[in-house]
Formats: sequence, C-alpha cells, structure tokens
Amino acid sequence: MRTIRYAALLLAFASPTALLAQAAPDSRLTGQDLFSLEVAADPQIAPDGSAIAFVRRANDIMSDKAVSSIWLVNTASGEMTPVAAGPGGHSQPRWSPDGKRLAYVSTAEGGAPQLYVRWMASGEAVRITGLPESPGNIAWSPDGTQIAYTLFVAAEGPRLGKAPDKPEGATWAARLETYDMLAYRADGAGYIKPGFDKIFVVPATGGAPRQLSFGEYHDGGGLTWSKDGSTLYFSGNRSPNWESDPVDAEIYALDIASGTIAALTDRDGPDASPVVSPDGSKIAYLGFDDKLLGYHNAQAYVMNRDGSGKRAVAPSLDRSIDTLVWAPDGQALIAQYDDHGETLVARIGMDGSVREIVRGLTGPSLDRPYSGGSFSVAKSGAIAYSGGNATKPADVMLASGGKTRSLTRFNSTLMASKRLGDVRKVTTASTFDGREIEGWLTLPPGHVPGTRVPLVLEIHGGPFSAYGPHFSTDNQLYAASGYAVLSVNPRGSTSYGAEFANLIHHAYPGNDYDDLIAMVDKAIADGVADPDQLFVTGGSGGGVLTSWIVGKTDRFKAAATQKPVINWTSQALTADGPAFFAKYWFGKMPWEDQASYWARSPLSLVANVKTPTLVVVGSEDYRTPVSESEQYYTALKLVGVPTALVKVPGASHGGIAARPSQSAAKASAIIAWFERYRKPAAQ
Repeated sequence: MRTIRYAALLLAFASPTALLAQAAPDSRLTGQDLFSLEVAADPQIAPDGSAIAFVRRANDIMSDKAVSSIWLVNTASGEMTPVAAGPGGHSQPRWSPDGKRLAYVSTAEGGAPQLYVRWMASGEAVRITGLPESPGNIAWSPDGTQIAYTLFVAAEGPRLGKAPDKPEGATWAARLETYDMLAYRADGAGYIKPGFDKIFVVPATGGAPRQLSFGEYHDGGGLTWSKDGSTLYFSGNRSPNWESDPVDAEIYALDIASGTIAALTDRDGPDASPVVSPDGSKIAYLGFDDKLLGYHNAQAYVMNRDGSGKRAVAPSLDRSIDTLVWAPDGQALIAQYDDHGETLVARIGMDGSVREIVRGLTGPSLDRPYSGGSFSVAKSGAIAYSGGNATKPADVMLASGGKTRSLTRFNSTLMASKRLGDVRKVTTASTFDGREIEGWLTLPPGHVPGTRVPLVLEIHGGPFSAYGPHFSTDNQLYAASGYAVLSVNPRGSTSYGAEFANLIHHAYPGNDYDDLIAMVDKAIADGVADPDQLFVTGGSGGGVLTSWIVGKTDRFKAAATQKPVINWTSQALTADGPAFFAKYWFGKMPWEDQASYWARSPLSLVANVKTPTLVVVGSEDYRTPVSESEQYYTALKLVGVPTALVKVPGASHGGIAARPSQSAAKASAIIAWFERYRKPAAQ
C-alpha cells in the first residue's frame, strides 16, 4: 500500500469524539456493516523493532468469509506494505532470528496450507513445503538454517470386517466409519481422522522435511529451540492414559540428532508453552498442579535446561497467564493475562515482582466483548500488540519508551459515519454474599440520560471466561435497535482470581444467577433500564444461564438461549470433551450421581418457564451438541411456551458467528424475537 495521503492521515488520527460528530444522526451500525469491519491479529515485531508483520482480517462479501492476509507496518513511518495478500489465506508470520526473512503459512497456490519464506530485502517468497495438512507451531532454529513445525500425520483407522467386492463401475455407498477413541469428534473439526500431530524440521531454503517424533501421541505444543540448535523443547501428553487424562502434559526435550525424547517435568497437571532464555540456560513455561477444580490459574515457572531447579515465579500473582516470553535482557519474563475483564502485558521479575507495561489488548473476534489479544517483543524491549476498546476493534499497537501509539486505523472511515452506543463500566454488590460484581453497559446511540430503555442482559460463555471493554457487534446491533445491553462478569468469571472463578466449582449454574439479577436491578436503579422491558440472551455457558434464569423468574419479557447445555447427562456423554466435563465440573460420572446432574440441568426447570424463549444453535456444534438445543425446544413446545428453533447451517460451536452474514442474521433474529414482546414506543 502506498503512503497514506495527508487528508486520509488526518482522518485516521482524528479523535473518536470528532469522528462520531461527523456521523449522520441516524447512522447506526447495521448487519451490512459487518462486511466492512477489519481487525489486526498476531502482530510479530522484527528483532530490531523496525517493522511489525501482522495478520489483517477482513470480510469478503462475495464469499461471506473472513479473509486473512499478512501485512508489514513500519514502526517509524506507519507505512504499510503487503507481504502475502493475494488469493488464499495467509497466517502465522514468524521472523528469522536475524530479521532478514519471514516465514508464514499460506494457501496461495491452492490445496493444503504450505510453509513459505520471504526474503525481505528482495521481496521474493518461496514455498518450501508440499504438505498434505497445515503446518503449525512454526519455530526458526537459532542460526536460521532450519524451521521446525508440527503436522498431523494420518494413520490407518480401525476396521471391522469388510464389504463385499464391488463390481467394476458400480456406485456403492461410502464404506463404514469405525471409531475407537474416547474423543472421536471435535468442535470445528468434525469427526476426527485417525492420526497424530508430530514434529518435523525442514531446511529454511526448502528441501525434504524430516520427521522427528513418532508414536501414538500428539506432540509439539509450543516448539522452541535450545540456544545451540541441538534440541527442540515441546509440550505434550505422552502418557499411556492420555485419552482419559487430557489435562496432563509435560515439557519434553527432543534431541535433533538422535531423536531421543526425555521428559523434563513430571507433575500431575499441564506443563506447556516452553520458552528458552536468551542465554540458553533456562526454560520458562506455564502450568499448574491439577486439583480437579473447574478452574486453575496457569502460573509461570522456570527451570534449568536439564529440568532441574524448578520453581514458580510470582506465585502470589492471582491471575492466569496466557502467554509467556523472556525479556530481551533475560532478567524477567513478559507475560499476558486478564485482569478485571481487561487484557494486559506485564514484566515479571525473577524476584516475583510484577510491573504492568501496557493494557488494552483485544482479540480478533467481533461478535461479543471477550477479553483477548496477542503481543511480541523486539530486542529493544518494544512491544507490538493487538489493541482496541469497546468502540474500536483490534489494531496494531506499539508500546515503546513508556508511550503507546496505534500504527493502523482500519475502521476509522466506517466509524466516522456511524454512531455507536457508549459503553460504561458498572459495579454492584451481589445479593447473595455482597461480593462486588462488574459489568459493562452499552447504551443506545444518542441515549438521553434519565430515559429508561429496554434492557438486554447478555451473558458470556465458558463459563470460565470474561467480558470486558472490548468491541462487540452483537451488543452494538442490539443498541442500534434501541436496547441497552448489560455484559456481566458473574462469579465463575476469570480475571478476578482463582477463588472467584471457583465459586461455581461443582455449583454451576447456581449463585451466579444472583449476581446477574443484582446487576439488572442496578441498571434499573440507575434509571437506565425499563423494569417492564427486560430481555435476556447468552451463548454456551451464557445459554445455560439464560435457560436457568427463565426457569427461576418470569421478570424477562423474552429470552434467546444460544447453544445451551440443557441436560448435563447427555452433554457429558455427547460433547467433544468426554474425559473433561464429568471429571472436573461434577467430580462423578452421571451414573454415579444422577441427582446432581439433574439438579443443575435447566431442563429440570422447564415446567416453570413462562417466558417466550428462542433457541439458537449451530448445526455442527459438538461442544454443546445440537441435541441439547433440540431437547429444550421440544420441551418448551410440550409445555406450551412460545418458542422457535434457529439453526445456523454449517456452524460449529466456536464458529457460530464466523460467517458475517450468519452473524448479522443471528443478531437480527434475536432482535426480531425480542421485538415481538417489546412494548410499543410511546407516541
């Protein structure tokens, strides 16, 4: 892209207030606008800090899909240039140690994603693999001569018997499908093909790849090289009972020359994401002791490269660390974690001290205001990150010298023509035990203080996750239709400490109901919500709580439960995590304590429901399977509650809002359902 012209530059750097002032009074966000939104993700700063490679995600209106390209932004001038922006999808940009080359994954030539390397000085890019599946966990060797990656290696699946011999030219039905694994399907992937993720290495100039790990285990989480290039460290679960104990994992050292693999950790619990210190003497990693709780904080640990001297770093930090790298000086760790619904990056000293560097990270998802984001660090200590706020999707941000600045302004033109709902933080005391509960209230655009409006209580999933001041198309579309939207972090939400999250351990749904209702009452007491026009929705864990709420109270005029769990017994035995849900969320199998499963199932309350309730689910949801929603829909019909079932074709649990048209249509369907039961506006 050429250098931005002066007039456009002025627009890009105008304040949000100035941009909104230019918008037409009735120009609110619409479903069509979802195709115009762009986000930045996975920013990777060059070792010398001169440029940032990042993934630019835009929605293509003709294919109705998000299209990913890789761009480069100069940290001094802000000038952007494309790296891989042609046909296909492009992702995972990773700099070589000297910053002269950039590796990435692309489908530019069609077929399976392949590994490419671009020489930055010449601009030439070369495909260096010809793989049947997509490579992942790309990691350059310290000398830049090799690239390690993980790859799914197919295996022969189980067979029982055989079909008769097919005559030549005959058209027969597909052969039988036989599964013998505990987890035989996965949300977003469908029914699992037999095989395992394995570690490979390939010359950085191309050539024959070499497989380094073998066996019936999945290998390769967080590949990282030793300083001398002789060893690869990775995380994996190579125990004999890996299927029934999926949370357990260890850090392994793989000797490149011999292929020998040795475990460096051995505790009961996951050890993951190893990173080697700049001098090569130590390995930092994330993990926790598995206490079979619904939620555990992932803590930072450091050990010597041979696995000795393990110790926790900053054990008093009561937050779960998502990402960890070494500071360039090797004297501290740079960590990303959530705090009170916001995502931040902090420096963690070897003495346990914690100093916040930057806050305001945000992820690439757009439909709901979840916390998230990513970052990378240059040798100078400059940090590139994806940042945004409640009215601004993720852009490329740079933190350096105690200052932060935005290097991209992808949505400035669109936002200049739109009036978004203001978002403000709200707190209240839970009616159950007085604990402070936080939330964010999105107001209709142009809301006049003191005017009561219909309220949508929008509940997050997880349930171990968090909302925060992050951009949300769902919330802004609801607000554009005249609703205030309340996004709450009830007990069980992350980013408030392990104790707060585990208040719902073996007790979900439960008193999180009291937290949500207390926040609704706060919005009423503040003069924002009309107590006679309350509505409720939420997805996944939020769908569970939506169904739970309408079974407990008839205060809400209408509800929309999205991809809920209705019957914990059927969910535990049909979802894609059969070794996890019963073990960690209940402590017993359904046949061992059926009373507890039923007592926490919204289906047990269906006879109490009077609220008109819409049921929404993706047709290929394997996390909260489609049968959960269909059970609830049928039950509501049988007890005479007004209802309808909306299925999103081809959508998984995690991908229910992946296609822009479906995301917009889903929000529109929920709004239309609420409008049926909303009081007519006063004339």
